[in-house]
Amino acid sequence: MCVRWPVVKTKLLFLCARNRWRSPTAEAIFKDHPDYVARSAGTEAGARIRVTAGHLGWADMIFCMERKQADRLRERFPEEIAGKPTIILRIPDDYTFMQPELVEQLRTALTPHLNRPAP
Repeated sequence: MCVRWPVVKTKLLFLCARNRWRSPTAEAIFKDHPDYVARSAGTEAGARIRVTAGHLGWADMIFCMERKQADRLRERFPEEIAGKPTIILRIPDDYTFMQPELVEQLRTALTPHLNRPAP
């Protein structure tokens, strides 16, 4: 009898300011990835999906597009992010959703942090 163990995927949370272009693009490029599951949110009041304590509790790794998003997390959710890897990708708000240059910049910035990079 062969026993199949469930695949445990690493949960990635991508954050930008308004959750309109950068973080949804990062989430989209990990759709159907065999090793990762991704969600995205924004740190500003007008974000499409605003980050909550629940998002942070769910995530194994947190990726912020800019330092200001990480600063906001430290201010608003210090307990929720304690001990979680929070990586700043340094990707400016200069792109639209799925713009090829954004996708390439995300892949390049994420490669050193993930065992298996984005497709």
